[in-house]
Amino acid sequence: MSFAAEHVPVLADEVLEALAPLADGLYIDATFGRGGHTARLLGALGSEGRVLAFDRDPEAIEAGRRRFPDEVRLALVWAPFADIAARVPDLVAGRPVRGILFDLGVSSPQLDEPRRGFSFRAAGPLDMRMDPQTGQPVSAWLARASESEIREVVARLGEERFARRIAAAIVRSRAVQPLTTTTELAAVVASAVPTREPGKAPATRTFQALRMFINDELGQLEEALDGALQLLAPGGRLAVISFHSLEDRPVKRFMQRHASEDPMYAGLPNVPEQFRPRLRRVGKKLRAGEAEVERNPRARSATLRVAEKIR
Repeated sequence: MSFAAEHVPVLADEVLEALAPLADGLYIDATFGRGGHTARLLGALGSEGRVLAFDRDPEAIEAGRRRFPDEVRLALVWAPFADIAARVPDLVAGRPVRGILFDLGVSSPQLDEPRRGFSFRAAGPLDMRMDPQTGQPVSAWLARASESEIREVVARLGEERFARRIAAAIVRSRAVQPLTTTTELAAVVASAVPTREPGKAPATRTFQALRMFINDELGQLEEALDGALQLLAPGGRLAVISFHSLEDRPVKRFMQRHASEDPMYAGLPNVPEQFRPRLRRVGKKLRAGEAEVERNPRARSATLRVAEKIR
């Protein structure tokens, strides 16, 4: 199967327009995946341009090495995007960073590979770790978490109104037999949900919640956004694609906070530089058009926000 068939990057044209790459610029793809956005960036750069691509999934990095075996303008970094502020300076020797992209959430290859445990549509081990070499799989956490802990995670990160029922069902089920596969968990969740959202499987929100929890996705995102602002050169662009409100809200708040003056100095002349906005928002949030959604249904929920660093 070709790489293009495995994973189609969403909002690819809009991202390229937002980053407006300079031919000799340095850009960071903080969520490499299978390299769709990186390929577009490389295509827009000249011989002196460079892309640093990060991913915490070792399989993504290995796929990148196969896809771009001789691409001297690309450096692949196996690390979570929360580490970009710590890792990038040693890799760029003072070169200014002109743009950073985050394409959040789980990638198509991760969802489509049952052994990774991200999807309930095929039987696989109940894992869900972005990096299978660190942390604990979902099955291990569910085996020891209290009912109240499970309920809190499913309610907060899945926005699941039946979280109480689901947590109770999980605890009852594990008392009989440990939950070790995706289909086992999906069946338990389905048994606990009295009504279903049209067009959505009953386990969707629970799987989202457990994946986000086990990978600390929101905590990683907060660190990564702070790191991106630190790394960007003035005039550099930050582009973030999110797929649901729990991802989009912190991105929106981050951009609003850094695009606003300190309230103490609002409207006053000669505001000290440290209290002036650090970002300006570029345009309104963008959604995929009908044509793209028809080609790639996973683009339906994608939202792109863009900001430019001022100082």
